[in-house]
Amino acid sequence: MTQTGPEPGFPFSAIVGQDQLRLALTLCAVHPGIGGVLVRGEKGTAKSTVVRGLAALLPPVSGDDGARPARLVELPVGATEDRVVGSLDLEKVLRDGERAFQPGLLAAAHEGVLYVDEVNLLHDHLVDVLLDAAAMGRVHIERDGVSHSHPARFVLVGTMNPEEGELRPQLLDRFGLAVDVAASREVDTRMQVVRRRLDFESDPAAFAARYADQDLALAQRIAAARRALAGIELSDTELRRIAALCASFDVDGMRADLVLARTATAHAAWRGATAVTEEDVRVAAELTLPHRRRRDPFDEPGLDPQQLDDAMRDAAEQAERDPEPDPDPDGPDGGGAPEPDGGDAGEPSAGPADPEGSPEEREAPAPGRAPDRPAAAPSAQFKTRLLTIPGVGEGAPGRRSRSRSQQGRVVRSTVEPGRGLHLVGTLFAAAEHQVARGRTEGPMVLAPTDIRGALREGREGNLVVFVVDASGSMAARDRLSAVTGAVISLLRDAYQRRDKVAVITVRGTAAELVLPPTSSVDVAVRRLRSLRTGGRTPLAQGFLEARRVVLREKVRDPQRRAMVVALTDGRATGGTDPVHRARVAAGLLADASVASVVVDCESGMVRLGLARELASAMRGAYVRIDELSAERVAGVVRAGAAAFAA
Repeated sequence: MTQTGPEPGFPFSAIVGQDQLRLALTLCAVHPGIGGVLVRGEKGTAKSTVVRGLAALLPPVSGDDGARPARLVELPVGATEDRVVGSLDLEKVLRDGERAFQPGLLAAAHEGVLYVDEVNLLHDHLVDVLLDAAAMGRVHIERDGVSHSHPARFVLVGTMNPEEGELRPQLLDRFGLAVDVAASREVDTRMQVVRRRLDFESDPAAFAARYADQDLALAQRIAAARRALAGIELSDTELRRIAALCASFDVDGMRADLVLARTATAHAAWRGATAVTEEDVRVAAELTLPHRRRRDPFDEPGLDPQQLDDAMRDAAEQAERDPEPDPDPDGPDGGGAPEPDGGDAGEPSAGPADPEGSPEEREAPAPGRAPDRPAAAPSAQFKTRLLTIPGVGEGAPGRRSRSRSQQGRVVRSTVEPGRGLHLVGTLFAAAEHQVARGRTEGPMVLAPTDIRGALREGREGNLVVFVVDASGSMAARDRLSAVTGAVISLLRDAYQRRDKVAVITVRGTAAELVLPPTSSVDVAVRRLRSLRTGGRTPLAQGFLEARRVVLREKVRDPQRRAMVVALTDGRATGGTDPVHRARVAAGLLADASVASVVVDCESGMVRLGLARELASAMRGAYVRIDELSAERVAGVVRAGAAAFAA
């Protein structure tokens, strides 16, 4: 877990490029209160190398045994909460009968670097624990009969590949800084990267010695900036500039303002100044604001330089104004508002729909004809709530359906083997027999029958397969706008629940798997927004393709349960008796024990009710698209789940 070996690592000063990443890490080393760095980028961009190099530059840590080098502690994705925050010291309890605390990885990372590779794959509750500790500088543990608190000031660094799934915006906001990294496209730069790496691998000690003086100078500069930090002046003019800048980007809450102020102060200390200037604010904004602009899970991260220039110019005008006097500086609000707790923000709307088109645009194309045109802009009328699969699964970590888990919350003790040790349950079971076993003092006497496992329960991510009817009968502009709006709302929910998703479209003469199962839900949204419409409605093929996707994915991931969500008016066309064939195919989904929801997109004065019949054939839930509200969906899905379970 901890990098303390004698072989030198790759020197921080020898890294080529990645200037913004190195600056972000350096500023967090100067001021750990910034809250850590999230590094987003593709594989092979030296993310881990840069982080490991930083640990060698941090000041030594004072302890009972004297000073020691700062540690780099790596937290594996599969770590349990006990390993992260700590737990009862089992050996001491059994040997001495004394209740004691065994520190976890957060304690080991104190005054060092805590590195989480693939942080987007970590359990959400563990990410919350890490971010809380990074922001507060302490860890408080109340569990297993132990009450303990210890300092945990560290530089938190998380790396991730966005193609493997994004972090929720609420978690993104809690990282102080964020940097996007990519390999350089300059030939000379790439040559230099390879040359230095080969030189290091051939003789690590000699290579490290070549850059020892530069690393020492960086370490001394970090230490000096830390000492100077408390004396850096942040004037009201610059504070007004910071507030105006955050307001212009419409970020949620006040955390961005606080982090930007801390980062600007750290940058001023880093460059040896005595006061924060406009230059420091701009540099801090480039690191602080990009990931906080993602108000919607499917917004692209990043900061347009021109937009930042405009915002800085507007902020300069604000900074030149005289501040309004505080009507009651000593009142209840005089001390400033507390730092926000980072709770989940409300879901933003998907954006306004396009105005209605002309009658020609609204007219559905003739059957069999598939015009090459994209779908209408999504409607913004839906805000769906949780759809769950009945029962308790054993699936991948997520936030949707109930599941048993090796990393979830402990529900109770159990005598079942292979569940991990439930320490308190084991001790209680043994305590009942101590007199019978002749114990009068000393350690407890244990027997194999005392061992209790820990039954854990959490939430799992599911596979959600969308079957979207994009045929001619659905191609009217207002109707397809509502359909795509509903699907994007459901995809947003899948994003937040950490599901895998697949998208199948039905149009023309066949069903098309436009997106195979993936954890990158934002890719599904991009595919949906370029959806083509028109032609006949081969619904049977759509349901058969959904069944194939579910069964194929079950072979790859047997524990991930699946749900099919079909959005259609039920008017199957093409071939012999298409409606009957669609019902038969829907029944095959039910026979495969696949949970389902049919969203009826039929509109107009005359309604045939075909979608309801499909839902009955699937033995799933049914809801009309104009009823697809948070409260309505929750009720329908509960009823559908009960019917499916029966």
